[in-house]
Amino acid sequence: MQTPRQLGYRMPAEWEPHEATWLSWPHNIETWPGKMEPIPGIWIEMIRHLVTGEKVHLNVNDEEMEKEARYLLKKADVNSSRVLFHRIPTDDCWMRDCGPIFVVRSAPLLCKEGVGEVESRRALPHPTSPYKGEELALTHWKFNKWGGKYPPWDLDDAVPEKIEKALQIPSFKNDMVLEGGSIDVNGQGTLLTTEQCLLNKNRNPHLTKAGIERNLGDYLGATNILWLKEGIVGDDTDGHIDDIARFVNPTTVVTAVEENPHDENYKILQENLKRLQRMKDQNGKPLKIIPLPMPGAVYYEGHRLPASYANFYIANKVVLLPTYHHANDDRARAILQDFFPDRKVIGINATDFVWGLGAFHCVTQQQPAG
Repeated sequence: MQTPRQLGYRMPAEWEPHEATWLSWPHNIETWPGKMEPIPGIWIEMIRHLVTGEKVHLNVNDEEMEKEARYLLKKADVNSSRVLFHRIPTDDCWMRDCGPIFVVRSAPLLCKEGVGEVESRRALPHPTSPYKGEELALTHWKFNKWGGKYPPWDLDDAVPEKIEKALQIPSFKNDMVLEGGSIDVNGQGTLLTTEQCLLNKNRNPHLTKAGIERNLGDYLGATNILWLKEGIVGDDTDGHIDDIARFVNPTTVVTAVEENPHDENYKILQENLKRLQRMKDQNGKPLKIIPLPMPGAVYYEGHRLPASYANFYIANKVVLLPTYHHANDDRARAILQDFFPDRKVIGINATDFVWGLGAFHCVTQQQPAG
């Protein structure tokens, strides 16, 4: 069986055109103990901005959950004509990690040789696919709730299969545990990740580093894999990249840097910064590294939370930025706005949200335009 890479598929960068963004409606009160009440309103605010530039696919467990979401959208006067509901039940709402990772390829040229002539035509998409032009497919990886920390996860693990049926597109399944938040790509072959997460024995103890890299290459088209060391304090995912370093164009990475030398994230992020400054892209050229400030320490009930501006989400017309009522909110917004002049960087208060140990990138999954 040919791999996605052999078939010409690659994982596009997040800033490339989207058909839609996938979300799952928040419902697990154990994710935000004592703070669940404001969370649905944050979803409504995300959807309000996303639908200005793309569709939103929203997973709900049942009719009652769909009615709740529709009521809140209407109450907030959000345009729901671009919100498509799916009865795809979930254990939780972290679509970045349990959802599929989409890949695309340009429709290949097929040649049919006749007598004295060669007729070229575009290959047709998947026979039941509604998408034209670039061909869309998805990769389905195993999900074990960040190393088996929060059972159950059987519903979440089945989400990619259900989305495959909803979209009627090709799917490629890999038995490696991989969360979408653990990787970031520039769309041209370079992939960023961390040793703390992907080499963690609670994910794939049977795989070597070389085996993991081979899977990332075969299924996502990665030709140049860059390894940072570890993630920030309070991150229960064992060091997801989307809290520390993100591509903002093919040659530039913004990376979280703690400016207070007494903060427990200071040395961690300095080590990652030094590694990035030595790294090169898929063409052997040094990456441009831009420091992104941190919002200071955020605590709730004595717990240090993984608050970071790096957990932003790039949509077609907006960039959703988590903010924390901190002096660095405006600095982080300005840095990102410089890289996305055709998008509006929108800060949304994530102080309550991050009690769930994630932010906007963690709950979104882009579906590339196909």
